[in-house]
Amino acid sequence: MVTPSYSITCLRKTLLAPNVYELVFERPKGFTFKAGQFVLFDVPVLSNPTDLQPRAYSLASTPDEPDLLFIVKLKEGGRFSVWLEQQIEVGSSLTIKGPFGFFTLRQNTNDCLFVATGAGIAPFRGHILDALKYGNTRTMHLFFGVRNEDDLFWTKTFKELKASHSNLHLHLCLSRASPDWKGKRGRVQDFIPEVIKDPHATDLYVCGAPEMVNDIKKTALEIWSIPKGNVHGEGYV
Repeated sequence: MVTPSYSITCLRKTLLAPNVYELVFERPKGFTFKAGQFVLFDVPVLSNPTDLQPRAYSLASTPDEPDLLFIVKLKEGGRFSVWLEQQIEVGSSLTIKGPFGFFTLRQNTNDCLFVATGAGIAPFRGHILDALKYGNTRTMHLFFGVRNEDDLFWTKTFKELKASHSNLHLHLCLSRASPDWKGKRGRVQDFIPEVIKDPHATDLYVCGAPEMVNDIKKTALEIWSIPKGNVHGEGYV
C-alpha cells in the first residue's frame, strides 16, 4: 500500500523557547489522523535539494483543528534543524507522508499518566485537548520536565485547561531550576510516585529523550507493576 504524500504550506514559525520552534502548517485537503500520530517530512540537504531523507515529528494538533501543529527542537548540525533555520519561512512548501503510529489513547476508563520532556510534549497536547473536547472524564496527570524556566512552553495553555477541567492535573519539573523556582526540582520521573500512589490501573504514555522513556518504562513494569499492555512510549530525539 502506497503511503499518502501531501504538500503543506507554513503559516507560522515561532521560537517558543531556546532551540524550540512551533511550526503551523495549512492542513491539506483529505489529510486525516488520530491524536498522537506522527508524519514524515521529506528533508533535503541545503547543498543538494534532491538528496531527501525522512524525519519524523509528532502531530501536536487535534484531528478537529484546521491546521497542523508541530514542535521542533533544534539539534546542532541536524538535517531538519539546519533546513528549518535557513529555509523554512511563512509561505514555504514542504512535503509530508503519513500519518503513522499507534501512540494514541486507549479507549477505556483507566486514569492517564502522561510524562514528557522537552519537545516530547507534542503528542500530549493533541491527546488531552481531544479527550477533553469529547467529554472524557477520566483523571489525567501531565508531568512535563525541562531544564530551567526558559525551556518551559505551552504552560499557559495547560494551566487554563486545568482550571476548567477538574480531571486534568499539571506537574512541572525542572532539572536545573534557578533559585527563584518554587516548583519541583530534579528529574521528572522522580516525582511520579509522589502523585500516583497506585499506578497499577493507570495507562502510562511517555514521550521524550529515549533514555528517559526507557527508564520510566522499565520502572513502570518492574516497580510500579503497571501491566505491559498499559505502558506506551515514544523516544523523541
